[in-house]
Amino acid sequence: MKNKKLAGNKITVATQKYLDIAEVRDDMVVLNDGTVRGVILVSSINFDLKSEDEQKAIISGYISFLNTIDHPLQVVIQSRPLNIDDYLARMDKVQKEQTNELLRMQTADYKQFISELLTLEKIMSKKFYLVVPYSAVSDTGRSFRSRLGSVFSAAKLVSLSRKRFEEFSAQLNKRCNFISAGLASLGLNNQRLNTQALIELYYNSYNPDLFQKQPLEDVSKIRL
Repeated sequence: MKNKKLAGNKITVATQKYLDIAEVRDDMVVLNDGTVRGVILVSSINFDLKSEDEQKAIISGYISFLNTIDHPLQVVIQSRPLNIDDYLARMDKVQKEQTNELLRMQTADYKQFISELLTLEKIMSKKFYLVVPYSAVSDTGRSFRSRLGSVFSAAKLVSLSRKRFEEFSAQLNKRCNFISAGLASLGLNNQRLNTQALIELYYNSYNPDLFQKQPLEDVSKIRL
């Protein structure tokens, strides 16, 4: 009786209620508390292959970079199984278009070798992200009264006027551009994620297994 009763109840609470993300728009993530985030994808460098002088220069530059930042940063390292489906699909095409029988067989053997290697060795790919926050409360460039007022209105950011939203976006853009320039001075290539990339990042983070089987559709093609 109890099971039947439970089975008849409708689920009224959406999963999104338990997430910190309110929405993703204009290349930034809006959280439920009214603060916003920008995410920068950063390349890596092989520190061990650098000479001693180069290593000292990198460390010195990194220290200087950290000393110029007056707000928190979050470093996220995402490890996922290496996905080479597109590469294998190109190998299939090369194999089918190959007119030389010997080269066709070698291409097939090579493709099988790569597939087995990834399966046996479980090769992982790593991506590095910097999450840049902005909150009017923590903005030292604003007056105390302005920051205090933001404490009571930050959670209502989504429903605020477009002018207020653009103000948050502009301030976050300044921080991201500053961080991006600092990373470039260290020899680190970087790129701020746009709206599509942000949605894919969080979709992959919350659904790592599903993401491999069912990639997210381009948000510009989704009809709401």
